[in-house]
Amino acid sequence: MAYIALYRKWRPTAFQDVKGQDAIVKTLQNQIAGNRIGHAYLFCGSRGTGKTTMAKIFAKAVNCENPQNGCACGVCETCRSIEEGRSTNVIEIDAASNNGVDNIREIRDEVQYRPATGKYRVYIIDEVHNISSAAFNAMLKTLEEPPEYVIFILATTEPHAIPVTVLSRCQRFDFHRITPADMVERLHELMAGEGIKAEEAALNYIARKADGAMRDAISLFDQSVSAMPGEVLRFEDVLKTLGTVNSAMLSRYFRAVLNGDIDGALALIGQLRDEGRDLGQFVVDFIWYLRNLLVLMTSEASAEELELSREDWIRLAEEGQMTGPEELMELIRLYSALGSDLKGTVDKRVLLEVGTIQAARPRTEESRDAAEARLTALERKVDRLQKNGVPAAAASPAAQTAPQPQAEEQSASPAAGKEVIKLSPAQWEDLQLIRSHWPELLSEMDYPSAQLLKRSRLEPLDGGVLRVVFPDIFTANMIKSFGALPRLEELVAAKYQKEIRFDLRTARKSEPEPVYITDEELSHIHMNIETDTED
Repeated sequence: MAYIALYRKWRPTAFQDVKGQDAIVKTLQNQIAGNRIGHAYLFCGSRGTGKTTMAKIFAKAVNCENPQNGCACGVCETCRSIEEGRSTNVIEIDAASNNGVDNIREIRDEVQYRPATGKYRVYIIDEVHNISSAAFNAMLKTLEEPPEYVIFILATTEPHAIPVTVLSRCQRFDFHRITPADMVERLHELMAGEGIKAEEAALNYIARKADGAMRDAISLFDQSVSAMPGEVLRFEDVLKTLGTVNSAMLSRYFRAVLNGDIDGALALIGQLRDEGRDLGQFVVDFIWYLRNLLVLMTSEASAEELELSREDWIRLAEEGQMTGPEELMELIRLYSALGSDLKGTVDKRVLLEVGTIQAARPRTEESRDAAEARLTALERKVDRLQKNGVPAAAASPAAQTAPQPQAEEQSASPAAGKEVIKLSPAQWEDLQLIRSHWPELLSEMDYPSAQLLKRSRLEPLDGGVLRVVFPDIFTANMIKSFGALPRLEELVAAKYQKEIRFDLRTARKSEPEPVYITDEELSHIHMNIETDTED
């Protein structure tokens, strides 16, 4: 028997098998169960989201001899004939090749005859936006007032190309892009039925590469399984089959570009070429990598929302300290233009190498944004050349988290214009306890959390709370994702039998660090000082 592609073999045959379109499924089921079936439907959405599949399931359900709650039974003769493609009640038309007036006139003539068996004759017109204007005009009357036994289902990826006169005669359903989680769920069902095993990382990567299209996800899975050397489909197998690279390779390339290491970046491109990787896809993946880092640095997005592993988070946590949003946006613009150029060239390696050299060297564009990005990039590269390769701003984290000087030294702070905040004895005690044991506490945290916490400062609040203040939203998001603050609370409780809660915030732009002081120390300062106890 000839091999059947998995996307065809595992095409949903019932409403309950459809993933990611729950609202549409529920509405259509209710219409069938309540006998409120429309005469014309428009299914819109990107490719692979289930438009034609849903049309076939709907056609089967409205013709089923024993429907159950709006669903087809799947076992009656009508259901089986539709499923096997031998029913004359379901007519599929590809509008890409049948888009003329004559084709529409044939349909108009056919609808005059009742179906020999079943309740409805269902016309499924795929890619309906390809129909000519004259053909649409010929179709209007039939579409508006078809016989009671006829249903039209129009499917399209381009609803904006459909005349308003047609849109107004149809019930419109917009099919959403399918989430990676729904795709992975469907792939697990497929694996169980086919007896295939795969790493979760491999499935997650396939789901992301499918970009919202279930059909593409199953096709990519089918392709990867065909080249699978062992009993389990591994993440690396998928990368090799699809000609793509993992995030570790993208990170190496990114760091080489940031550090101006042109030789290292070009060597990586040569390695990719030798391994048969798709250089165009590499650029697409690299843009996505830059996008993830930019989103993490400028928004409240979580690891789950961006579908990042813990290893990816750790890499991005380090790289977030090496660059800034302006530099990232400049790189995204550069590589987006490069990606467009690569589509029309034979030798992608040359263009990618030229683009890499341009990205790794100071840019010479005259725009203000480019100049600012160039200056920022140069400043950061100088910082990275400091001792041990640590940015100057982070070279002495202890200075940022060390205990405040004693009262004699603090007495000069008000004169220097710093805000002085008077603390209660309990607040002062908590602050001093954590400050004095900060290095010890960080030594028991995981590496990325400890490195990020070194860039913070402490801010005492009422009620046994210490707020950890971070310089940017990226660092704060990373700390939340790693669960570092609950870990700090556990360590303090275990080591010092003290219940202190921690929360966090991001520092305002150019926000100075205040001076904290007690009543006793305040009495030694012979001047009027405004105190602030707000959190």
